[in-house]
Amino acid sequence: MAEASSVNVGSSCEEKGPKELSQESARPGTIISRVKLFDTMVDTFLQKLVAAGSFQRFTDCYKCFYQLQPEMTQRIYDKFVTQLQTSIQEEISEIKAEGNLEAVLIALDAIVEESKDRKEPAWRPSGIPEKDLRSAMAPYLLHQRDALQRRVQKQEAENRQLADAVLAGRRQLEELQLQAQARQQAWQALHREQKELLAVLKEPE
Repeated sequence: MAEASSVNVGSSCEEKGPKELSQESARPGTIISRVKLFDTMVDTFLQKLVAAGSFQRFTDCYKCFYQLQPEMTQRIYDKFVTQLQTSIQEEISEIKAEGNLEAVLIALDAIVEESKDRKEPAWRPSGIPEKDLRSAMAPYLLHQRDALQRRVQKQEAENRQLADAVLAGRRQLEELQLQAQARQQAWQALHREQKELLAVLKEPE
């Protein structure tokens, strides 16, 4: 009775176990997602873990305490099993989140689904390592080369734009310098004219 009350690991394992999932996956047209299969495996593992650490075995380890406090022993066992299940589920959830496991499993399902419509045979090694390596690496290297060429072209375009901007800035600076020189020359000419005019006005009659 204690074992039955303590086994509560999730609704997915209550619905279907691994055997039922394998039978269902064997049916034509039925596809079981890897995420659901993984969750079911985890739930089944928790079930078997709790079954292995049954209340009877727990009381066998603490006979004296169980004889003195049977209800307290029951509560301690229930609390221990609940915390153990929660701890394991949290650890597995952290692993799934850190490794992005759910997205990877969904991507694998998508790859398998897409491969069903392909009629060409799957790749097989030819037996010649050099040829297999070349056939596997050549598309990747070509893709990398194209990507590098695009980056080089983009960088060259940006460099041309920067060079044009620098040239435009230099031309503008030269124009400003010419304008400043022209204004300075005009000011100097005006200053000389003022001096000459003052000199004329100061001459005695």
